[in-house]
Amino acid sequence: MSADFAELDYRQTPLGELTLRRRRLLSFDGLEIFEVKLGDYFLMSSLFHDVEVALADLGLAALTAPKLDVVVGGLGLGYTALAALKNPVVQSLIVVEALEPVIEWHQRGLVPLGPQLMADPRCRFVHADFFALAATPEQGFDPETPGRKFHAVLLDIDHSPRHLLYEQNGAFYQADGLRRLAAQLHPGGVFALWSDDPPDDDFLATLRQAFTGADARVVSFFNPLLEQDSSSTVYLARCG
Repeated sequence: MSADFAELDYRQTPLGELTLRRRRLLSFDGLEIFEVKLGDYFLMSSLFHDVEVALADLGLAALTAPKLDVVVGGLGLGYTALAALKNPVVQSLIVVEALEPVIEWHQRGLVPLGPQLMADPRCRFVHADFFALAATPEQGFDPETPGRKFHAVLLDIDHSPRHLLYEQNGAFYQADGLRRLAAQLHPGGVFALWSDDPPDDDFLATLRQAFTGADARVVSFFNPLLEQDSSSTVYLARCG
């Protein structure tokens, strides 16, 4: 196989065919990037991670507690988790990931950020369906401490509240589903959500039914493949 392209892992999973690959962009001086596909979907690329970092930075900046316990929904290539750990007041981080191979990539050092996440004692991976745990506040996100509350939940799984990887996730984005999530946050806690779509006024109204306040931030970044700016949305919702 060419040194400019390598398939690092391929798995059949309950959610479909999962592939991790590494390739070099010859048009960008041989820049090495990592990509993840699930079936026909490109889930993530290390070429673009500005919004994954902004998800953590914006979500945690809205908090005032001196020590923070944080949940990240969706491990991916680890950019949101690492950005959260760079915040010095984060004392614990649980990363919930439904695809066990994604966790294994980090444990085995197949992806660049894996060694850093594995070396940080504050970080723990939980192999589980984020949406199932969000729907059961009596159990919650920490299997070692049922019912535990958190200061922030940072979510990056679906493409947007309207464009889902799987239709069964849709109940989470309704008011009742969001209220179950809000029940797992401390007073003053924050829910932050990445979306690849522009801000959605209807979804903001739904967020405001479950939280005391919500707004949307547009995060722009330069896309070198298109040679122009692209943008995504980060929703921020706050508990009273």
